[in-house]
Amino acid sequence: MSDRIVTRRRSNLLRARWAAVCAGLALSLAGALQGAAVASGAPAPPRPPGRLLDVPAAFVGGFVHPDLPPAGADDWSCRPTREHPRPVVLLHATWTNAYSDWSMLAPWLKQQGYCVFTPNYGGAPGSPFKASGPIPDSARQIAGYVDRVLKATGARQVDLVGHSQGGGVTPRWYLRFEGGTDPGQPKRNKVRRLIGLAPSNHGTTALGLGTLATKLGLNPTVSALVGQAWSDQMVGSEVNRRLDRDGDTQPGVHYTVIATRLDEVVTPYTNQFLTAGPGATVRNITIQDVCPQDLSEHLSLAYDTNAAQLVTNALDPAHAKPVRCGVSLPVLGG
Repeated sequence: MSDRIVTRRRSNLLRARWAAVCAGLALSLAGALQGAAVASGAPAPPRPPGRLLDVPAAFVGGFVHPDLPPAGADDWSCRPTREHPRPVVLLHATWTNAYSDWSMLAPWLKQQGYCVFTPNYGGAPGSPFKASGPIPDSARQIAGYVDRVLKATGARQVDLVGHSQGGGVTPRWYLRFEGGTDPGQPKRNKVRRLIGLAPSNHGTTALGLGTLATKLGLNPTVSALVGQAWSDQMVGSEVNRRLDRDGDTQPGVHYTVIATRLDEVVTPYTNQFLTAGPGATVRNITIQDVCPQDLSEHLSLAYDTNAAQLVTNALDPAHAKPVRCGVSLPVLGG
């Protein structure tokens, strides 16, 4: 009996110690994040309204309403202002749609005064799993959509913000092969900036699964099941070889890459980075270098309020503000 009492007391003591450790870690994390927010001493810029359940809620909404735009997007009567002269076109990731990927960023950019547009591309109407088709076909759809935005708004150029495929191979293919840029006369480019969140710029090994599928010759079979976008985004694909043949960039375009070291989809994460060619600029950012406690991985980066502030700074670098680091968790965002 006495042995059981002693064992129970030790168990309770261990639970108490672990509770104290967890509480201490939570307080330390909160303190560190708060310190990062105020360390600069600058006025606190507004942050997007992140919530920990935004990602699953948006994916449920995108599954139920796969063809609807997110709040704040696709106002075809919107006219750009002097402060924000270029419409922003948000390009969703593979196997997602505009609603599921941009339900945080679209309304937030709209609130700041941008004209925001969110095409659904690379998938059949009614399907929640878009951006699954061949990359060149998706790029042609983006080309037509950008032309429509330019005509409706009267703008001369747009800025592109994309997640995964939408920030990587598809817009790069559009810029190079589908009329997004004019290398001989960059001032005639239709795109001024390309900002990629975890972009698939140089292909992925998919944590080794893609490499294995490539070596075993299984990519055609996988693509028959999930779409040609799978094969097109593998390291060494014909799409990637053709894109990389003449460099990463196009003259007159400003590129920003926002990556996370915790990316489990576009791997290794350094494959996302670009090298600037003639007439272009590139800024490669790893989110943990800005907010060390940021735990976003590939999926949640589109719902990461820290990354959203970096997007705003990249859209308007003349008025860039210090990033107020907040908590962002894997899958859930924040």
